[in-house]
Amino acid sequence: MGLPGAGKTTVGRIVAHRLGMPAIDVDDDILELTWKMPVSAKLEAVGGELFLEEEGQALCNFSVSGCVVSLTGSNPLHTAAMQHVRESGLVVYLDVDCDDIIQRLARMKVNRIVGQEAGASMRDILSYRKQFYEKWLDLRVLCGKGDTVEEIVEKVLKAVERYHNHNAESYVSTRTDGLESANRNTHFSDVVVEGLATDGGLYVPKSGFPIIGAREWLRLVDMSYPERALVLLEKCIHPLDVSALDLRTMVFKAYGANFASQAVAPVKHLIHNQYIQELFHGPTASFKDLALQLMPQLFAHCLPVMCNYLVLVATSGDTGSAVLSGFGGLGGVDKHRTGVLVFFPEDGVSEIQKLQMTSYSDEGNARAVSVRSDFDFCQRSIKRMFGESGLTGYLSVEYGTVLSTANSINWARLLPQVVYHSSAYLDLCRDGVIKFGEPIDVCVPSGNFGNAMSALYAKQMGVPIRKIICASNHNRILTDFISTGEYDLRGRPLMLSHSPAIDILKSSNIERFIHHVSGGDSRLVKELFTSLDTQQHFKVPEALLGRIQQEVLGGWCSEDDCLSAIKSVHSQTGYLMDTHTAVAKVVADRLQDGACPVVICSTAHYGKFAPAVFQALGIESIPEDPIEQLRLLALRASKPEMHRDMMTCLEKGGRRGHTVCEAEYSGLVEEVEGMIQDSFLKVM
Repeated sequence: MGLPGAGKTTVGRIVAHRLGMPAIDVDDDILELTWKMPVSAKLEAVGGELFLEEEGQALCNFSVSGCVVSLTGSNPLHTAAMQHVRESGLVVYLDVDCDDIIQRLARMKVNRIVGQEAGASMRDILSYRKQFYEKWLDLRVLCGKGDTVEEIVEKVLKAVERYHNHNAESYVSTRTDGLESANRNTHFSDVVVEGLATDGGLYVPKSGFPIIGAREWLRLVDMSYPERALVLLEKCIHPLDVSALDLRTMVFKAYGANFASQAVAPVKHLIHNQYIQELFHGPTASFKDLALQLMPQLFAHCLPVMCNYLVLVATSGDTGSAVLSGFGGLGGVDKHRTGVLVFFPEDGVSEIQKLQMTSYSDEGNARAVSVRSDFDFCQRSIKRMFGESGLTGYLSVEYGTVLSTANSINWARLLPQVVYHSSAYLDLCRDGVIKFGEPIDVCVPSGNFGNAMSALYAKQMGVPIRKIICASNHNRILTDFISTGEYDLRGRPLMLSHSPAIDILKSSNIERFIHHVSGGDSRLVKELFTSLDTQQHFKVPEALLGRIQQEVLGGWCSEDDCLSAIKSVHSQTGYLMDTHTAVAKVVADRLQDGACPVVICSTAHYGKFAPAVFQALGIESIPEDPIEQLRLLALRASKPEMHRDMMTCLEKGGRRGHTVCEAEYSGLVEEVEGMIQDSFLKVM
């Protein structure tokens, strides 16, 4: 299936030959035999609308098996015909660039196609047609600009082979060796629901990420963010886990009108060779929205039908409101079967972050509870709950409820982040800053290392990222690890900062990183992280440290440096950064050599950390009301604009009471059981 001129007949014949099957061309072998006249004559005789109906009926009346069938370019416009086709076979969409199609049609002297009304350009009708191909495809074959017929044939054969070999795209725990994993096929739908592996490790794809060639990347340059996301995620999620049509529905819902910027994650020039990728245009003003507007939909889609699920989340600030927004947005049966409970440190998040999280208390399936401790205690407690078979068994038997997680330990949280790193590179290509193949650096303010890890995965897929720069605040555990290879929590207190979302000492995705740089050495990973759990310390072998330093750079900045960067950038450019973006800016200035552009990930809107930003700008008369704080800041910033949804949330929510727990594991367990009772045991 594909546009007129996509090469369906030519490719279909060669594919049929390679598979030892007959080839059938709908035009030549069905329509002309049925009508006893050329297709062009039929179109001229009956006109476009009647032609489409008669063409569709002819296909409905034809059945075949064990063949390769080349559809017409207009078959997908007929619903009944395509339903008939999908019932009997696998629909492969040859997704060819419009410019290539127009050139081919010109060479074939075709200046008008079925359904093209007077006054409509060829480009318009081709663009219109694509929605129908997206509706019916089982598999997309993305054809790069200039791909030969032979190259497209190979892509088709590989796509069909992939479809029929679901087990080849299995997932393994970072702590499980090859012999153990060989006995079990764990698919995408399994890891989304399970979150954490049963042995305490994190799931990763057994065969790594698909590598995308340069010509395919170039196809993505002119696409919108949702279109890019769809193509990339199709390559990473097997269609038997999530069908192409279902994935399309989810992606376009996730990255639609809920984002204040149509570009979703725009890249803007800051100063010199530095660019900022604004990741805060989602409903909760944080980069977490890029994953958590999609992840709950994937989660609900993959759920087995028999159980209720409670998603547990520990947050240092931004994840909380993002996950509450994402799961709160589920509808129907999904909402009744899925609850989310967020634990956050009472004194470790900004006032606006706290107001955002507690504003979701009216959502039937979403709740936030604060803890008189730090993020690491919250995360450690959740991991402990998953590891206690007595607890999980009790909740399953007593309440029919299974625990899962939406932290970045969940693969479905991490995977969508690969898209925005890829999109940043493509934006720079589209805007003429670089040519495809030229390198960039990426600087990420990171606490849990998930954002940095997703940049590494984008690099693995073929994005020419030279270095990932990991930026920390004075809780510089990642900087010290990258510098020395030693991860040491012994006697190390967590210090609160102006950038609370990265106030983390135990970075969960470091486990995936070590698995990555060690070439999948699960025994080493298990040994290191068992040591971290029991002795609060590990040190990697010297050879591995060298590989770590080839992949990432690490730096940190003081609180004063963070605030100074906010003031300096604002005075030079009028651009107002949040505290986390400022941490990345300081570290990029120190570690990036200027040999290529650097993209700084702006992970939150400045309004979320208003008091610190006021301090940076030297403004002393600060209103007590958070809404007034945001309005005052908006007057000071020429860019970016005040965040629409954050203001709306605060204006509607106001100050609400919320549950506060002491730093006791048993208290958190009680909150979990209470949430299950409230969510799933109500008498309707």
